[in-house]
Amino acid sequence: MIQPIKRLGQNFLQDPNTIRKIVDSLGAETNSRVVEIGPGTGALTKLLSERYSDFMAIEIDPRAVEWLSHELPGVRVVQGDVLEVDWVELAKDAPGEKVSAIGNLPYYITSQILFGLLDAAPVIREAVIMMQYEVAARLTAAPRTKDYGILSVATQLACTPKLLFPVSRNVFYPKPDVKSAIVRLEFPQSVTEQRVHPEWLRRVIRSAFNQRRKTLRNSLSAILNEVQMSLPDELGAKRAEELSPQEFVDLALYLHKAQ
Repeated sequence: MIQPIKRLGQNFLQDPNTIRKIVDSLGAETNSRVVEIGPGTGALTKLLSERYSDFMAIEIDPRAVEWLSHELPGVRVVQGDVLEVDWVELAKDAPGEKVSAIGNLPYYITSQILFGLLDAAPVIREAVIMMQYEVAARLTAAPRTKDYGILSVATQLACTPKLLFPVSRNVFYPKPDVKSAIVRLEFPQSVTEQRVHPEWLRRVIRSAFNQRRKTLRNSLSAILNEVQMSLPDELGAKRAEELSPQEFVDLALYLHKAQ
């Protein structure tokens, strides 16, 4: 058994019941292409490779790659950084040109991995991922709640996130300092055409939430000056947390048309 490295955010799952529950949360058909993110010592890998014939795992730690190659010969394990993964390339020749992802994510790069999946939404069927409970709560938060923010809006525009169940600290080695949760992201089967450029939309969302206590008239002042326009009184008096994800699309589209 390899020893976990703190800088890689390694906390290895050890409880068989939790492992099976996580794998069972993936709704993919047995012939689906499934990609595991950061398998570590293979807690999920063995079960996944037995269940899915078109399976691969991506692992950055060469020690873990060697361990898995020895313990699970025949399982495709690729050494690489998940942040550099080309999901479109991975989906080529897969059923429906889509992949399903699953993994116990390093908590310090959860948001980066998540945005990578969201950017690749057209080729992602679903994702079942372990993350810090607080992050899971933000993903699934509703407007007008304290957890609702940038991550909520960006995620809910691309897919339907569901917080499935919490995971005890006691099922890991070493025990993490934070509470964990399993989240399932269900991506739409067909992706509608973008009404507004994603980068512009994210800029509007970030600007609004970076000063979330201010009204939109104030938090978006830099953008409003740039496009040389003002917001209608009712909209300008609202705060970011009051807008639904779809209302942010409408707002970004409204501001974009003024350019």
